[in-house]
Amino acid sequence: MAETGFKKWIITITVITASLLELIDTTIVNVALPHIQGNLGATLEDVAWVVTGYAVANVIILPMSGWLGGRFGRKNYFMASIIVFTIVSFLCGNAHSMDELVLFRILQGIAGGGLISTAQAILLETWPREQIGTATALFGLGAVVGPTVGPTIGGWIVENYSWPWIFYVNIPVGALAAFCTYTFVRETPKDAKGKPVDWWGIILLAIAVGSLQTVLEKGESEDWFAKPYILVLTISAVLGTILFIWREMSTEHPIVNFSILRHRSFAVGMFTSFILGFGLYGSVFVFPVFCQNLLGFNAQQTGELLFPGGLCTIVMMPFIGKMLNKGIPAQFMATAGMFLFYVFTHMLSGSTLATGEKDVLVPLLIRGVGMALLFVPLTTLAMADLKGPELGQGSGLNNMMRQLGGSFGIATLTTIIHIRQGVHRSNLLVNINQYNNPFNDRLNMLTQGFMAKGKSMIDATHMAYQAIEGMVTRQTLLLTYDDAYWISGLVMLFSIPLLYLQPFKKLKAVADSH
Repeated sequence: MAETGFKKWIITITVITASLLELIDTTIVNVALPHIQGNLGATLEDVAWVVTGYAVANVIILPMSGWLGGRFGRKNYFMASIIVFTIVSFLCGNAHSMDELVLFRILQGIAGGGLISTAQAILLETWPREQIGTATALFGLGAVVGPTVGPTIGGWIVENYSWPWIFYVNIPVGALAAFCTYTFVRETPKDAKGKPVDWWGIILLAIAVGSLQTVLEKGESEDWFAKPYILVLTISAVLGTILFIWREMSTEHPIVNFSILRHRSFAVGMFTSFILGFGLYGSVFVFPVFCQNLLGFNAQQTGELLFPGGLCTIVMMPFIGKMLNKGIPAQFMATAGMFLFYVFTHMLSGSTLATGEKDVLVPLLIRGVGMALLFVPLTTLAMADLKGPELGQGSGLNNMMRQLGGSFGIATLTTIIHIRQGVHRSNLLVNINQYNNPFNDRLNMLTQGFMAKGKSMIDATHMAYQAIEGMVTRQTLLLTYDDAYWISGLVMLFSIPLLYLQPFKKLKAVADSH
């Protein structure tokens, strides 16, 4: 039964706050990695596991969160996740070695996996079915804005305090969220209590999803299948997925209820959520690298550039929810969102080395509007036909697909950047030869400039070649990042037909059917 009045809003604020803890922590740590590396005396490879360990644990728990909520009660599971997340946040900030920090981040990822999906399920049960658009819009504030503002918050904390504080700030917020959950959130039936535990399902899920996420997180840095352990993990991911699906379809008490895929909206929504994750996390990955490697911005400046777009998303979300409640088809709004995302990437794919803050502001604002038009309608389409225990299961799977989409997006774009960098460099070096007059003119100009500063002919020539090498490197990176923007935009544009595989439904009609 839906809540009303003050209680409805306090529950809404509580679950959004709790999910924000998890969502911000997926990106807030990234900007602090160099500081953590120096403070704990770790290698770059070791410190990367601070991010990888969290992501792997998180994505394993996400599809299980519906079953865990059903077994222990959604309120109990949600509150326990908040408490564990808060305690482990303190332990992360207080870690004295890299091994400790990675272990605590894995525990934090396990607790975080129970926050986001359970928060969404609680929110959808708290609001009336005819207002599902508004509920999804409010949840989307955290899901879209969290990863966007994470680097901003992390950069500011690291610049003004020290890296442990990126974890310590979770403590008061988590304590307040746990108290409000205990006080206001209604308990749900423990549907899975007393039923047999599908241990084989849990083991196969951990193998399949954990292997896949590790491959996506570490594949590019390990040169993919050049490392035996990446090959082994890829095989275990494929076999584990096949065996897990077979197990869950054949057992009487599965931990992941695949029968909810009978709802066409949800089945297609799994793919559209994957594409949403690809765009959301992929663009957040490419843009900071582009700004810091080429435009010379620091982490805090880059985060500040992303903030207006995030603010735009926040402002748009309530209006999107109202439009959905009024019966405007979610497919039309999501189409507009995908097109705006393509416009954002198309504009940035024309960047130059002279691109400045003013040049990226408008594209980022367009992205902010596009993400609001994407997240709310896509999530509404996927979840609209689910009810009762299906909400928890569907929320977990839907969020897992968005997370995996983000991991695929980052891994794909990283690989594309690596490949295209070699292609563009080879193409540019063709022009570096003594028979190219523009090259000779530039070389002579640079040489004369260095000689005018008192350098010898030999030294000046050497420095001129170094300067040209720097120009080639910067132009190579520019063309490579432009390709990454362009390709991610095309993925979103070509995904538009998927939206129209989902049936058109007005939300009020959905409410009446329940």
